[in-house]
Amino acid sequence: MLTTIRYKPLNLARWLIWSSFALLLLAAPKLFTHGAALSLLSQIGTLMIFGLSFNMLLGQGGMLSFGHAVYSGLGAFFAIHAMNLASAGQIPVPLPLIPLIGGLAGMAFGILFGYVTTKKSGTTFSMITLGMVELVFACSLMFPKFFGGEGGISSNRVYGEALFGINFGPQIQVYYLIAVWLFISTVAMFAFTHTPLGRICNAVRDNPERAEFVGYNTQWVRYLTLIVSAFFAGVSGGLSAINFEIVTAENVSAVRSGAVLLFTFIGGIGFFFGPMIGAVIGVFLTVMLSDLTKAWQLYLGLFFILIVMFAPGGIASLIMLQLRVMAHGMLRRIALPLLKVSLSCVLAFCGLVMLIEMLYQRSLEQAGEPVLHLLGLTLSVQSWQDWTLAMLVLLSGAAGFFFFSKPYMQVWSLVNTEIEEKIRRSQA
Repeated sequence: MLTTIRYKPLNLARWLIWSSFALLLLAAPKLFTHGAALSLLSQIGTLMIFGLSFNMLLGQGGMLSFGHAVYSGLGAFFAIHAMNLASAGQIPVPLPLIPLIGGLAGMAFGILFGYVTTKKSGTTFSMITLGMVELVFACSLMFPKFFGGEGGISSNRVYGEALFGINFGPQIQVYYLIAVWLFISTVAMFAFTHTPLGRICNAVRDNPERAEFVGYNTQWVRYLTLIVSAFFAGVSGGLSAINFEIVTAENVSAVRSGAVLLFTFIGGIGFFFGPMIGAVIGVFLTVMLSDLTKAWQLYLGLFFILIVMFAPGGIASLIMLQLRVMAHGMLRRIALPLLKVSLSCVLAFCGLVMLIEMLYQRSLEQAGEPVLHLLGLTLSVQSWQDWTLAMLVLLSGAAGFFFFSKPYMQVWSLVNTEIEEKIRRSQA
């Protein structure tokens, strides 16, 4: 009997990327040593899992859901109840496995709700999911015994005997627990994209009529994908319950569903790592920026509008486009025009920030001081010179952008045309 031995080369690039990701998770607490850094890193980790699970629906399946927080929120509630039962000695579940309880709960509700929501696609699917999240949010106030009413359900993550001195009391131990689950979940969700279900999910997104013509049931493809997505959303909810030790009705609200949609789109729904970038930006805009300015929601809205207008593929698309130019050795040709456009944008942004902060300070002038310190400057809302300075900075940046953007787009178009021609010749 003859056996055929086939050589399959090792994908060194993939091993390098995943190894670098694991090392980054390990070294992150050493790289960011600020007082609240561990808390922020933990929030980023849970939001990354949540965003990746949402992108399984939107990016891979073309299903725009307005109710994905249902699965993460209900997973969080089941996880925190499991923590309370485990601390009382009623169930033998160690804390590292609590996210699995949340994942299974999310999957169960994915089976229940998904069968209804995935019967339709497109706008109808979106509206059904919006109604679903409003229904669950209303139930959270109607059943206080399970949901805890307006106060929510609280717990203590430190229970049972410590193993090797690990009791998950210190935040550093919670971070590494989240990091382990983040790495496992990311690998699993990436592997899903290469399964037959993941591949046909892309086909259903691109052309559902053709997928049905070749014999696939598109409703079942959407349904199974939603179940898998709900599981990982539940895992993120369980990790959130461990991190904050409290779960409230906000976890199952439409606001939370809208937030994950916003951050995933900002990161880039067309790329697997897009939601991970969006999670970092989302935590920065909602947590860190809110400590710096009262106008953080305005900045978030403006940033989202700019992404939709100028980079609909998200931050990930901008990164990949620049890497593509760099890979073909043409980055030097666009470096100077790109630098001019970038500096103009920074100048316009500084002027805009000055105007926004001065307007906010003026609206709060009766309750505070008419002077604010911003960008190394001391500005007074009562000084017309400072208002003029802010306006001049904004107009100078805007004028520079409109003046330099046209030459940059001409060079960019020429470079990409040459790249396409080079690729076409290499394929021929």
